[in-house]
Amino acid sequence: MFSSVLIANRGEIAVRVIATLRRMGIRSVAVYSDADADALHVREADTAVRIGPAAARESYLSIEKVVQAALDSGAQAVHPGYGFLAENVAFARACADAGLVFIGPPVGAIDAMGDKIRAKQTVMAAGVPVVPGRTEAGMSDDDLVDAAAEIGFPVLLKPSAGGGGKGMRLVESADGLRPAIESARREALGSFGDDTLLIERFVARPRHIEIQVLADAHGAAVHLGERECSLQRRHQKIIEEAPSPLLDAATRERMGAAAVDAARAVDYTGAGTVEFIVSADRPDEFFFMEMNTRLQVEHPVTELVTGLDLVEQQIRVAAGQPLAFGQSDVRLTGHAVEARVYAEDPAAGFLPTGGRVLGLRLPSAPWSRVDSGLAVGAVVGSDYDPMLAKVIAWGDDRAQALDRLSLALADTAVLGVRTNVEFLRGLLAEPDVRAGRLDTQLVERNLAELTGAAEVPDEVFAAAALDELLGLAPTGPVVDPWDVPSGWRLGRAASVPFRLTCGGRDVTVVVDPSLGTVAVGDAEPVPATASRVDGELRVRVGERNLRYARAMDGDTLWLAADGHAWAVAEHSLLEGGAGAAGAGGPITSPMPGTVLVVKVGVGEAVTAGQPLLVVEAMKMEHTITATADGVVSELSVRPGQQVGLNQTLAVVTPPEDQP
Repeated sequence: MFSSVLIANRGEIAVRVIATLRRMGIRSVAVYSDADADALHVREADTAVRIGPAAARESYLSIEKVVQAALDSGAQAVHPGYGFLAENVAFARACADAGLVFIGPPVGAIDAMGDKIRAKQTVMAAGVPVVPGRTEAGMSDDDLVDAAAEIGFPVLLKPSAGGGGKGMRLVESADGLRPAIESARREALGSFGDDTLLIERFVARPRHIEIQVLADAHGAAVHLGERECSLQRRHQKIIEEAPSPLLDAATRERMGAAAVDAARAVDYTGAGTVEFIVSADRPDEFFFMEMNTRLQVEHPVTELVTGLDLVEQQIRVAAGQPLAFGQSDVRLTGHAVEARVYAEDPAAGFLPTGGRVLGLRLPSAPWSRVDSGLAVGAVVGSDYDPMLAKVIAWGDDRAQALDRLSLALADTAVLGVRTNVEFLRGLLAEPDVRAGRLDTQLVERNLAELTGAAEVPDEVFAAAALDELLGLAPTGPVVDPWDVPSGWRLGRAASVPFRLTCGGRDVTVVVDPSLGTVAVGDAEPVPATASRVDGELRVRVGERNLRYARAMDGDTLWLAADGHAWAVAEHSLLEGGAGAAGAGGPITSPMPGTVLVVKVGVGEAVTAGQPLLVVEAMKMEHTITATADGVVSELSVRPGQQVGLNQTLAVVTPPEDQP
């Protein structure tokens, strides 16, 4: 067995691998970029090595630096996690050349399954069913157009060199095909360095079901049941569960056997996942999509229902040990569901967010699990993937697991960074989700309902004002009566007003300390009390007792409860309200990121809604459009340039304002 392992990754997966290494008595080595110098995985590891600046290509994606860090630290093996270098053939070869054990499958298996075209051809030869389509290498744009005509719309464009939804495009008609090819090639080239595309028939009401496989170097291979990953947005998984509510035992065994056949076809060893697409209308019919030759993000749900530690199994197989169990020993017990917590704002079109983690609360019930890379003080930026943590719950059955996951998310609070936790709880409560009627388009169909911004409750404004009043109280053994915010004034009792804004609401809250009341806006005063206990704000407003996680950021108070989070800002009572933005004027970036494409030039006439630029943030492309008809009078950015939140990218001058 190894005595020291380097984790070639960051964030929650690095922390999770470190936990298994510690339990196995193996020394862990972390690597970090300048952006991650104080990250949780750096703190948790036995030792950590700096490998470069924030840019991933100069740090986490640098094969030379990662391998050298492993050698310098005395590591014997390298665990790649997922993403970054996990499925990089060159990295696996570099590890072998340096005398390091790559904790993953052989180079040949990564190579064969990493190219979707070769992968489909390989598993077809092994008798595994595949989705009808065209998978020839080197297809031109015209070839793809001709193939679409043969297959029939809708079709799915997919990059041959990678997964994770990057570069994938669903095309409904011939009119949108060529623009989709252009966009898919650009994103595939940026993500994987290869713009080769394949094209497949789009399966109606598709469900995404994957099989976890394990294989050793002694000829043994087993499957560990399936995971349902149909709840997705833009081909990115959101919620995963095990087992699937769709499959019966017979279909599970057929899919499991097909997955094992696919793994054997490339002499696979270690942990891997074979992904299938299944029609919701015909659950007995399944097609191979791809094989991920690494650990999956959603592996915890399989661990909870099988009782196996997949990272431990990876390490033991890489060390040459045989699997200690066979297929007949695998049992699935209960049900597990996982939700991915992202730094994004669903109400703003899922734009990436960021900021410093001011406060953190994570669930701790015995039936819950949290895989997280978060720590108070950590800075969430735009350099890496927006996934912050995974919250997982186990139950005796699916209904109990869903209920428990919702409770766990209600107890999750990331103060200082907007997340999708509220959206996740809404999705779990959706009737079709509760009933198990899933498909990969369910989220998109219900997006408006799921992302509608709820009005900030009056209780939140009341709590913020009461917290502000607590902050005004002097501390220390000697207190000047005139400094106590009691509301007392000569001749009469006085109230204390606060002007607060949050979620588009701008209200005045009046607290009367002498009477012990609070009034929000035009509402009648109600009895109110507040206290701070163990980092929480506890308030009683009217007949309701409420508890909030709290943290301050300058003049902004962050409050969180039941999966909701609010950033409440205080303003001077003398300030005026914000004016409405004009139809023309500056075009700003809605998030920090990198400019990929500039589609217009200075002096060019544009129309409202016309694409002007493409900005990438956290591996996602966002098209910035003109807000009005006019002429581009200023263009202040170029492709490749880093931009900040609300930075001006261009200025569009409406016709009436032109000289």
